[in-house]
Amino acid sequence: MEVLHKSVLDNFRLDAEPTSCERYGCGHINETYLVVTATGHRYILQKINNHIFKDVPALMQNIASVTEYLRKSQSDPRRVLTLVYTTEGNAFLHHADDTYWRVYEFVEDSLCLQAPENAMDFYQSAVAFGTFQQQLKDFPAATLHETIANFHNTPDRYRIFHEVLEADVMGRAAEVRDEIAFVLAREKEAGTLVAMQKAGQLPLRVTHNDTKLNNVMLDAAERTPLCVIDLDTVMPGLSSYDFGDSIRFGAATAAEDEKDLSKVTMSLELFRTFTRGFLKACPGLTEQEKKMLPMGAKTMTLECGLRFLTDYLDGDHYFAVHREGHNLDRCRTQFKLVADMESKWEEMARIVEEEQAN
Repeated sequence: MEVLHKSVLDNFRLDAEPTSCERYGCGHINETYLVVTATGHRYILQKINNHIFKDVPALMQNIASVTEYLRKSQSDPRRVLTLVYTTEGNAFLHHADDTYWRVYEFVEDSLCLQAPENAMDFYQSAVAFGTFQQQLKDFPAATLHETIANFHNTPDRYRIFHEVLEADVMGRAAEVRDEIAFVLAREKEAGTLVAMQKAGQLPLRVTHNDTKLNNVMLDAAERTPLCVIDLDTVMPGLSSYDFGDSIRFGAATAAEDEKDLSKVTMSLELFRTFTRGFLKACPGLTEQEKKMLPMGAKTMTLECGLRFLTDYLDGDHYFAVHREGHNLDRCRTQFKLVADMESKWEEMARIVEEEQAN
């Protein structure tokens, strides 16, 4: 075990001396380690990326508040992430060299899938995130901090896009006129959810904002949800955001950077699968929230494509790229999904109505 990790772990209330600390998982933002103590007890140690999350105390206050709230209604400790506090009673450690660390209890007898192996896995992710919404429906969402400011403020994403487009620092605007026209044609509608929330038509909720299957811990034996993990982006938002991002990613029939757009569609079957699980697990949604679920899918997909296009025009600074035009390929898949959703709009609305009635 490295001296650094030992010096960090010595500050946390572990059950015994740590005997090993090894890199763990597939995360790209934080550094994650599996820690084992002399008793065999296991923990997760994470070095928090304070370059992306610039206000770590606020982020950890969110996580502590939400997990403590969830724990009040849970008898099985595996059904909510459990923070291990420092010897001084803090939820994180600000260590040397301006690094920030936290420790969680390891979720035993669990399974984490990087991608669905079948439709039931996708359904279970819907149940997990729907349950997360339902359990937190009475939590005062406005008391949470924005860990990433304006994360799903789509009108603000358009503001940034217009600034980048006008600057055109890479001289790329001329080659993507069709993509620019696509986003401009949908700019007014893209602000619908934000406008409805400001008007009081959609309630502010506690949202996860990264609703992929690999952020769900499943019971290893039953393959049903235990808890939702990776709570760094938990903040105030709309239920449509979490539902929509799941559809954007999970109901697509091709990879996010697929070059052959003929392969890119939104599967109505998978849309129904997720809608069924989400609505079953989250009966506390208002009628207006349920009605706006398809708009959530469309808006999150358009917003993501807009961000890819903005980054392409700006010189590929935000998203990691692995080939020439990578962000452009990504934005095109998202716009193809948006167009496909538009062609299936009535069917999407009907599915929500049917699953709501079941």
